Amino acid sequence: MNELHFETSPYLLQHANNPVHWKAWNENALAQAQKENKLIIISIGYSACHWCHVMEHESFENEEVATVMNTHFVNIKIDREERPDIDAVYMKAVQVMTGRGGWPMNVVTLPDGRPIWGGTYFRKNEWINSLEKLQEIYTQNPETIFDYAQQLHEGLQSLSIIPKSNSSVEYNLKSLEKLVEKWQKSFDWEFGGMARAPKFMMPTNYEFLLRYGYQTQNQSLLDFTNLTLTKMAHGGLFDTIDGGFSRYSVDMKWHVPHFEKMLYDNGQLVSLYANAYKLTGNPLYKEVIEKTLTFVEKEWLTPEGSFYSALDADSLNAENHLEEGAFYVWTKEELQELIGEDFDLFSAVFNINEFGHWEHGKYVLIQNQSLAQIAEKHNIAAETLAQKKKSWEQKLYCVREKRSKPRLDDKCLTSWNAIMLKGFVEAYKALDNPKYLDIASQNANFIVKNLWSSEGNLFRTYKNSKATINAYLEDYAHTIQGFISLYEATLDEHWLQNAKQLTDYIFDNFYDEKAEFFSFTSKRDTDLITPHFEVEDNVIPAANSVMASNLFRLGIYFNNGYYESIAEKMIQNILPTIDYPSAFSNWLNVLLNYSEQNKELAICGEKAIAYLTQINQKYLPNIIIAGTEVDSKLPFLENRFVQNKTFLYLCQNKTCDMPSADFQEIINKIILNS
Repeated sequence: MNELHFETSPYLLQHANNPVHWKAWNENALAQAQKENKLIIISIGYSACHWCHVMEHESFENEEVATVMNTHFVNIKIDREERPDIDAVYMKAVQVMTGRGGWPMNVVTLPDGRPIWGGTYFRKNEWINSLEKLQEIYTQNPETIFDYAQQLHEGLQSLSIIPKSNSSVEYNLKSLEKLVEKWQKSFDWEFGGMARAPKFMMPTNYEFLLRYGYQTQNQSLLDFTNLTLTKMAHGGLFDTIDGGFSRYSVDMKWHVPHFEKMLYDNGQLVSLYANAYKLTGNPLYKEVIEKTLTFVEKEWLTPEGSFYSALDADSLNAENHLEEGAFYVWTKEELQELIGEDFDLFSAVFNINEFGHWEHGKYVLIQNQSLAQIAEKHNIAAETLAQKKKSWEQKLYCVREKRSKPRLDDKCLTSWNAIMLKGFVEAYKALDNPKYLDIASQNANFIVKNLWSSEGNLFRTYKNSKATINAYLEDYAHTIQGFISLYEATLDEHWLQNAKQLTDYIFDNFYDEKAEFFSFTSKRDTDLITPHFEVEDNVIPAANSVMASNLFRLGIYFNNGYYESIAEKMIQNILPTIDYPSAFSNWLNVLLNYSEQNKELAICGEKAIAYLTQINQKYLPNIIIAGTEVDSKLPFLENRFVQNKTFLYLCQNKTCDMPSADFQEIINKIILNS
């Protein structure tokens, strides 16, 4: 065993029996490199990563490789999900050096941590040759390496600086139109998403396009967003048998996924489908929400109310070997035997043909037509076909449950839990299922009880009844957003007070007045080789864009001009840097808050919850809602409560219309305004 057997991360424990003398990232490992003047290998991955497992098997389990690594290097293994700060800094370095990134990520650094070489997956011989060559140069001609390290380090430092803008934030429809026009050139109008492979879901992209299309009455954008959501739901990317989405599709048609399922994807996608369902009433979206949340509750919800992180891409096949997707795929013969006389109809629905074939006689279920279209073609009632589909899926589920399941990553991450919390809240708003609100509330209480210390800070990760690692900005940003969302569903002000308390904490410990953004790491943590300000929206939106959204809302609720000014400053600094909108879509969503259509609604009185429930079932992204059934001291609601009455106050920029007791009149006014 190496030192990783002392860790709790499932990914690190997977490497605990490697012959490589792995160490976790800590002061002792870094000090050893300095003391022995050795280069450091930093290898970063995560438990559900297929190619991480491949490189482990080919290289890190190999004695020849281990001899090279152990003789000349200090070897550090990192779970990117536990340490996104280290991952972000060295990913930036790899992207600068190679023009691309991904996982596994492998970097060689000087003893002081400055990178000199790196990449992603390496085959065994390429890995050995590269390490031996680097060691040779380091021994015989170290000046070359030191010079390169310094130049690269200076480049990385400059990349962390975000230019400042003095122009005020104005909602400029023309500039947004130009960005969206440019973006549309990348749209795939056949299968949805962007016209490239692999295809990632990027939920924030479609949250923005849905809202922008709705507020500008751009039917083309709404059609594209609905095409994307439909094709994603029909594709192999979505597990129609048991619910839940895989991380991405390797092809253009959302067919064959990289089979790992991640909590953060599913949390965001539930929120997205909930909003799309509110707007369209599409029963497919409701099915996706319900199946996904059933899966999450069954596979990831813990007795304590937290959520596990992921399911692996790999599982044991019939020959007892780990194989990507083995749990999820089918042969034609298996399906014929299981489905019986309905097989031809089943094949028409799920494409047991060339379109649905993956490789080596294996099929990943995919629809390319709606059930209504298939029913008409086969002269069968749509309701009958829907019932048959449900029955087929149940049969396949029962058989699949007997297979060896993918490995579970059973750590609980704060930010991912908060993202899933918000997913359950948004599903509750859309579908009015109280079970979803119960689960969201359990999770929020879990975070408060187990991940929020008495000193005010959050922890990043929780496992075996122990919270560890000081949290990062993304943990605070998503937790604050989750608490705000919970308030919007319940009008329970203690969630807003919790959100405010965490916000004030991060101003003290994360805000950089010089940069005018929040640092990814706390001032209490040891500095890495370069500061990191997360501003680009990726598969998870940037922590700073989430905070800008939070500050905008909290500024209204608490009448806090400082929050509002910081949000505005962040946006005005980001806007001039946007060239490809897909990487800044959550910022653009925040920008929409400054449009003339954005309003605030206060509901005060005994019918507040009843009215709120009705409003939450409508797609009104431009309305910020607050309310109370009792007298409230929340600044936005203060002095608005009247006993035995329910009044609605429609406001904009701190100016409110006359209070109205006519609920339908207010709804009509909001919809007309939208």
